[in-house]
Amino acid sequence: MRALVADHSAVGRLQLDEVPDPVPGADEVLIRVAAFSLNYGELPKADGLTPDGTVPGWDTAGVIEQAAASGRGPKVGDRVVAFKQSGGGWAELRAVHLDEVAVLPDDVTFGQAATLPTAAVTALRALRRGGLAAGKRVAVTGASGGVGTFAVQLAHLAGAEVYALVGSKARGEGLAALGADHVVTGAEEIDQPIDLVLDNVGGPLLTGLLGQLAEHAVVVSVGATSGQPTEFAAYQLLGGEISLHGFRHGGSAGADLAELSRLVADGRLRTPVDWEGDWSKAGEAALALLDRRIRGKAVLTIG
Repeated sequence: MRALVADHSAVGRLQLDEVPDPVPGADEVLIRVAAFSLNYGELPKADGLTPDGTVPGWDTAGVIEQAAASGRGPKVGDRVVAFKQSGGGWAELRAVHLDEVAVLPDDVTFGQAATLPTAAVTALRALRRGGLAAGKRVAVTGASGGVGTFAVQLAHLAGAEVYALVGSKARGEGLAALGADHVVTGAEEIDQPIDLVLDNVGGPLLTGLLGQLAEHAVVVSVGATSGQPTEFAAYQLLGGEISLHGFRHGGSAGADLAELSRLVADGRLRTPVDWEGDWSKAGEAALALLDRRIRGKAVLTIG
């Protein structure tokens, strides 16, 4: 089969190549991939941590080519979305465990579905971890990115007051339409205590937000795209009983993918695609994402 593999000599460090077909286990399905999305964290970078020949890819949408040998799960021909952080998604075929797969509603496209596994599931789980509830004030940093745009929408749907933090006013365009009550470029622009922070950025921005928190506030850190240290004094967390949490995916994503897909089908959750094209253009998309020129998600289709 064809797949996108890491190649540090190619544009965007990605190159189409021939690789062996995956062999599914008893509780795995084989998916004929129609579309996938790119995430900053999975792109091959100059650090060389992704060896040449590796097939990246966490997010997949497509059609079941081979049902699970166990007899469970979706059937041949079912349209599905899948999440698998061990990679392998940027290929014509992909084997995924049943628990990481959800059958798509008829009116959700492959392109829409491909945006959900990493970005939307991360946003949903991080907000859930932070105790999202109606009436809370929620701050989302990196709000114009993939996780951020979904977090803004999900917090709004829950009845929260949403502060969307972005790097510039230009990057904040469109966030009010997604549910942001306030679009700001720094913590100093927030004049009310924040109950929950979903942080994608880290660094000085998160440091500034620690001075804007309500009592019993929760901070959930899902990324550190600033690349800068977050420096603060420990006493800042003590008086107000502030909780600071890291994040990792735990448990199967199938149920969350099904929930998010229903929200998309109902028109309640928008999938903000800023870059879409054939997977032969993957190198261009990767460079745009690495250079922070994409707001929302980049989706590639397999022709």
